[in-house]
Amino acid sequence: MSLAALRRAARETVSGLPREFWWLWTSTLVNRLGAFVSTFMALYLTLDRGYSATYAGLVASLHGLGGVVSSIGSGVMTDRLGRRPTLLIAQSSTAAAVALLGFMHDPLAIAGVAFLVGMASNASRPAVQAMMADIVRPEDRVRAFSLNYWAINLGFAISSMAAGFIAEVSYRAGFLLEAGMTAACAVVVFLKLPESRPTVAVDDDGKKSVDSVGLGTVLRDGRFMSVVGLSFLVALVFQQGSVGLPVAMGEAGFTPADYGTAIAVNGFLIVALQIPVTRLIEHRDAKRLLVVSSILAGYGFGLTAFAGSVGVFALTVCVWTLGEMINAPTQTGLVVRLSPVQGRGRYQGMYTLSWAVAALVAPLMSGFVIDRFGAEWLWGLCAVVGTVAAVGYGALMRRLPMSGAAAVQPSAAAAKPEVSAA
Repeated sequence: MSLAALRRAARETVSGLPREFWWLWTSTLVNRLGAFVSTFMALYLTLDRGYSATYAGLVASLHGLGGVVSSIGSGVMTDRLGRRPTLLIAQSSTAAAVALLGFMHDPLAIAGVAFLVGMASNASRPAVQAMMADIVRPEDRVRAFSLNYWAINLGFAISSMAAGFIAEVSYRAGFLLEAGMTAACAVVVFLKLPESRPTVAVDDDGKKSVDSVGLGTVLRDGRFMSVVGLSFLVALVFQQGSVGLPVAMGEAGFTPADYGTAIAVNGFLIVALQIPVTRLIEHRDAKRLLVVSSILAGYGFGLTAFAGSVGVFALTVCVWTLGEMINAPTQTGLVVRLSPVQGRGRYQGMYTLSWAVAALVAPLMSGFVIDRFGAEWLWGLCAVVGTVAAVGYGALMRRLPMSGAAAVQPSAAAAKPEVSAA
């Protein structure tokens, strides 16, 4: 491909998206650039503080539990208070909690504040996704979600490299730097992002229509809850990249550096190929994409059972990373299509919950299977789970109209976003 063709492709990828999206994108990138704590938390607790690996695992679990707890609550806040207030509360709370964590010494205090950090940091996700759905046209949403996912991975790749250097100087500096960059995200939201929540319609009895979309509505939506269940299965597989894979490689005699080399392929491919992949998939059949991505995820990890060198491990990472690049924007777009406009926050919160619960279950599952049966059984189980998810998506999507967002959300055209900065 010529340089002119590359420039044209890049211009087409970023064109047509509203200014508010790019400020939200910038906030996401800055947030992930400062994501140092999740990278070096285990090292901080075991090497700097001298705690056991068991305690470090407990703190990580509490951090994840905080995310589970906040997923639903932040979704309700996103619908009731608005996207902008929820983002400001979440990011401000995250900045304060992360800074506080850097000054904690007592084991119980560290565990408690880690739980708060997990709650606060996860609370922004439903608001970000709901706001993005509000401000981006339906035909551009897959591209927008993909660009946002690209920003997340670009920021995380850079912060992961920087975390090691920062940790050599001062772990506390890492906590404070993350707190400062998260606070900067809140400033961007406050100054540049107007509220995007659709105006609330009032019926003949004077009741707000938003009241009809509660958590019960989400739970009774069988089609959407099926997507949440399938999302959990896919997330359970993808979590093995950071949970089961390092343990299995360690037991097979590979070093942490070997694991780092193999898993680095994931971040590199996403940064290098997410945008080109999006251009290929954004107007294709979502059903086929979700089926293919589930198969790639399941069998990508399944192939790990046959890996005997770092190079082969890296090749398996390539397979499931391709599935990840296809799945992330497609599935997020599907969630938006299935969400009533007035209940996007709650629906996004429930979707976020599926990933948060998977982050809790995956370590328990992988540890049990590896200890009891061996790593080969874990990779075989991943292939089975990926297949079940693929079959589930195939069956579910047969009943879903494929003519666009309006087919699922007939009220979308009637809902107008607020444009005030309050």
